[in-house]
Amino acid sequence: MEPLFLSKTDLFRGIPPEDIQSMLGCLKAATKTYQRGEFICREGETVTAMGMVLSGSVSIENDDIWGNRSILDQVSAGQVFAENFACLPGERLMISAVANEPTEVLFLSTDCMFTVCPHACGFHNRLIRNMLTIAARKSLSLSRRIMHTSSKSIRGRLLSYLSFQATQHGCREFDIPFNRQQLADYLSVDRSAMSNELSKMQRDGIITVDRNHFVLLQSDHM
Repeated sequence: MEPLFLSKTDLFRGIPPEDIQSMLGCLKAATKTYQRGEFICREGETVTAMGMVLSGSVSIENDDIWGNRSILDQVSAGQVFAENFACLPGERLMISAVANEPTEVLFLSTDCMFTVCPHACGFHNRLIRNMLTIAARKSLSLSRRIMHTSSKSIRGRLLSYLSFQATQHGCREFDIPFNRQQLADYLSVDRSAMSNELSKMQRDGIITVDRNHFVLLQSDHM
């Protein structure tokens, strides 16, 4: 674990590397590596520690009883996951975390995070404030997904998501963080049906698309 890297993450933002090193002991920090496709934690399990991706990336997924999968989020290096469940002892996971590639994860005890530090760490309160900021941002992210999937049509869902991406990038031309299957899972639609709709949107002069690269065009057919 490199304190300099951690000091640049949202969780440890504003805390000097030398203080992070001592805090890791208080938080019972431990690291583990995972291979592509390996489950880090599974739906139905309970956890007592939150995870932070040190390298690689993680998909946060939900599978229903029929095996239909939805991707709720993508977690990259420096970001955290499962923190809400780790803060609620005994609460069973509603999601699974899966490594997208060879991935190293840092686990931190949330119980230690929210109790008085036995070593009187000067930056303990800052860590808690950072956690609250992360929770607020994730709440907004979930609200966005609900917004993108509120339309009954596949085109409506695609237009909502792509419009948001254009706004975020400040440009009508951009790359999205999903491949075709991941985008279909995120929008809760069938991949083949979505691919067909993307082709129709190109023919209608609404977009051009090359894998995960999109250009939004002016059109009267939206």
